[in-house]
Amino acid sequence: MARRSPALFAWLLCGTLDICYAAVWSVLAGSDPGTMLRGVAKGPFGDGAANWGLGGALAGLGTHFAIMGAMVAFWFAAVRRAPALREPWWLTGTLYGFALYLVMNALVLPLRFGAPFPPADLVKGAVALFPHIFFVGLPLAWLTRKAA
Repeated sequence: MARRSPALFAWLLCGTLDICYAAVWSVLAGSDPGTMLRGVAKGPFGDGAANWGLGGALAGLGTHFAIMGAMVAFWFAAVRRAPALREPWWLTGTLYGFALYLVMNALVLPLRFGAPFPPADLVKGAVALFPHIFFVGLPLAWLTRKAA
């Protein structure tokens, strides 16, 4: 039987939860998931990615999972170096999710797209904060709450 990788599982789990949330939110906001994914692709590939159709959506999905891979890898490296991050898992997971939100929304998005921080619309800010905590930070902390 093949050896299971907790980091691989965490990457797939958190990445899937987060992108499903974004897709549902896109639909509720009157857009479609393909447009949202092409918007993600615009980050590294430029504004032209918005016109790439299915290729742009797949590039956005790949970009999303690459970013999630970095988030998960950073958490696993931090827990390895500082095992105290395992407990209390709900607190460290919440704090890590909040830190990820700050990195994305106070640094990455303003630098790449000129997005304002803090957001003028607090509801949109909460919509962006929620998945970082509940679909990334908390699952990562829960999965690593005990020594391997």
